[in-house]
Amino acid sequence: MLTLNQALEQTRTGDLWLFRGGSGPDRAIQTLTNSPVNHVGMTVAIDDLPPLIWHAELGDKLVDLWTGTNHRGVQLNDLAQSVLQWSRRYHQRCWLRQLTPPANREQENTLLRVIARMDGTAFPTTMRLTGRWLRGRLPNAYDWTRGIPFVDKKVRESTQRRKERQRLGLEVAYCAETVAITYEEMGLLTTDKYSNYFDPGSFWSGDRLPLAPGYALGDEIEIAVG
Repeated sequence: MLTLNQALEQTRTGDLWLFRGGSGPDRAIQTLTNSPVNHVGMTVAIDDLPPLIWHAELGDKLVDLWTGTNHRGVQLNDLAQSVLQWSRRYHQRCWLRQLTPPANREQENTLLRVIARMDGTAFPTTMRLTGRWLRGRLPNAYDWTRGIPFVDKKVRESTQRRKERQRLGLEVAYCAETVAITYEEMGLLTTDKYSNYFDPGSFWSGDRLPLAPGYALGDEIEIAVG
């Protein structure tokens, strides 16, 4: 276990923050996705800036530090303020998973480009979020052709092109989708799944997150918020 101050001192870009609440909506997300958590975000810790969190949420109480405004959806918030809000206002438990090795400068530059493109993307309604996630869980074309000579490569390339087009035209995004897109574009995630395949539990240690070779996420460290 770490105190919040200790975690803020240790966290680096790419680390994951996971939250679990006990409200009706929180439990509904956990039940639907068979997940122990209902929210995920990732650390942005660049140069001498205080650590920030990149995530998507329904709330608009905290200032989005990319635009200087308050808005719902995909946003970049002060990490300390966000953890305090999720712990005290939303009554959520919080865990940190640390990425090794930490993101390098090139990956941080990619992260900033993702933030510039995605910040302000709307959060889906509950009904739309559910439908979006369920569609993401359906097998895609590559799932059906994986391992078939000649066809495998062509379908995989087609799937990747379609994923890129989908990202550029993204109108809504939920928390796990935001982190999955960012991780993949930074080269931390290798997957043929679309971003809406992922849910908060995908980033919990009990799941099998397809990290790129050479990268690992540590076990959950619970954060004590005073």
